[in-house]
Amino acid sequence: MFDNRDSVLACVFLVVIVLAVFSQILQHDFINVDDPEYITQNKHVQSGLTRKSIIWAFTTFHASNWHPLTWLSLMLDYQVFGLKPAAYHMTNLLLHVTNVLLLFWVLKKTTGSFYRSGFVALIFGLHPFHVESVAWVAERKDVLSTTFWLLTMLAYADYARRRGVVRYLITLSLFSLGLMAKPMLVTLPCVLLLMDYWPLKRMKLFVRSAKPPDEDRQVYFGTARLILEKIPLFALAVVSMVITVIAQRRGDAVISVSTLSLGWRINNALVSYVIYILKMIVPVKLAAFYPNMAPPSTAKAIGAALLLIYITITIIFGARRYKYLATGWLWYLGTLVPVIGIVQVGSQAYADRYTYVPLIGLFIIIAWLVPDVLFGWRYKKIAITTSACLVVTLMTIVTILQLRHWRNTITLFEHTLSVTKENSFAHNVLANTYGRIGQIDKSIEHSTEALQISPQYDTAHYNLAMGYYSKGDFQKAIEHWRKTLQLTPDYKESNFNIGVAFERMGRTDEALRHFKKELTINPDHKETSRRLNALMTQNPHLRPAQP
Repeated sequence: MFDNRDSVLACVFLVVIVLAVFSQILQHDFINVDDPEYITQNKHVQSGLTRKSIIWAFTTFHASNWHPLTWLSLMLDYQVFGLKPAAYHMTNLLLHVTNVLLLFWVLKKTTGSFYRSGFVALIFGLHPFHVESVAWVAERKDVLSTTFWLLTMLAYADYARRRGVVRYLITLSLFSLGLMAKPMLVTLPCVLLLMDYWPLKRMKLFVRSAKPPDEDRQVYFGTARLILEKIPLFALAVVSMVITVIAQRRGDAVISVSTLSLGWRINNALVSYVIYILKMIVPVKLAAFYPNMAPPSTAKAIGAALLLIYITITIIFGARRYKYLATGWLWYLGTLVPVIGIVQVGSQAYADRYTYVPLIGLFIIIAWLVPDVLFGWRYKKIAITTSACLVVTLMTIVTILQLRHWRNTITLFEHTLSVTKENSFAHNVLANTYGRIGQIDKSIEHSTEALQISPQYDTAHYNLAMGYYSKGDFQKAIEHWRKTLQLTPDYKESNFNIGVAFERMGRTDEALRHFKKELTINPDHKETSRRLNALMTQNPHLRPAQP
């Protein structure tokens, strides 16, 4: 990376500008979505790096995922810094800066193009679409896994240049580590095949003779041989996919086809591909959560499909002259497949964080195509330099503004409500957050809004019940906790809360009954056991008759 003075200066520039733009996250708080599950309420992470916690990291499917390296990185943060949010944000930011430098290194090493590689790294580092992956501590898995993604590409480039068992094993090991940070890397073997086509030039799609021209003194291999070469990588990817499916099913994270039909998913996937491109070009109305509202219309899905087909056909013809078009476009299409929504995990229609790696493909197309199209034009350098500066400046401004919304949960989801419609999830998060800080009226207001949008939203009923309980309206609280149990019979602590409310109302028999129900669902709930024993002691007539 530091083979000459220009490279050193470029790396210093990339580090300084990315740190300057993202440094405000060091004053940000944790977000009340996923961060509690990953850090603030996770007793295993808060044990630090102990033998027991390390075993847990490698054996748990907590948070509906298997990503032991992500858990270990969070444990290390806690071990050193405790629960200071600035430390966790700093780690995310340093990983992002590392990814920017690694991307520059990968492209420069494999293409030999200094300025184009630097531009891709720069827009990758500054694009507003990547704010979510960096500013959200729970997305540690995103930035950490991408570090191993790029390291794997570097190792593979070295292997492609000087083949050998040791270099191959290094590539395989880095890929394995990446999968243990986030299973998003399952598409990486396909990206390595794209690298074989361009820029490594190890593959020629149409080979007419046994010994093709050695124009660039590169060795060409048949496609079949290159695929066989990657069988161990594909095998690891399959194992990771199986583990991920098991983890997500155990965590009930996968939405069933009965809830969201296959037709809805396909339509949404096609439209999402286009939305990501549009938001890459014009990054406005970015939100922490985009709700699944009415399914995309068939007309809109057909329009998106036709646009994608048209671009693909254009790319195929253009790739005969500009090989990077095929690599960039297929990189974008392929790396989005695991998160495009055919297998729906969670209730979002799409998400900014899903584009952290896929957009690199489109950035490559832009960085290489624009100079080639303008080749020979008298004012080419002036036009490219001016345009690049303008793009970087605008992205920097938008990113700085977007980062401000991530200051805390309330600023983030109030902004989300301002740029999305019918967002019951955002209302529910705000209800929970306002309830935690004692603003009960606002909590009730947002819970009510959430239920008007989604009347069968169990968590919104639970939060509304908590609000009414805090106001002393125990009867309304009990009604909504019961509604929560109708929707989700084993919903956490609902029976316990109903029991506490009945106890406050003096209805001991009913309190006792609900405490017992809670213990059948959660036998280790210590507070339920304590209250049950206290009731039995204070009311001897409730004890079972001795034989």
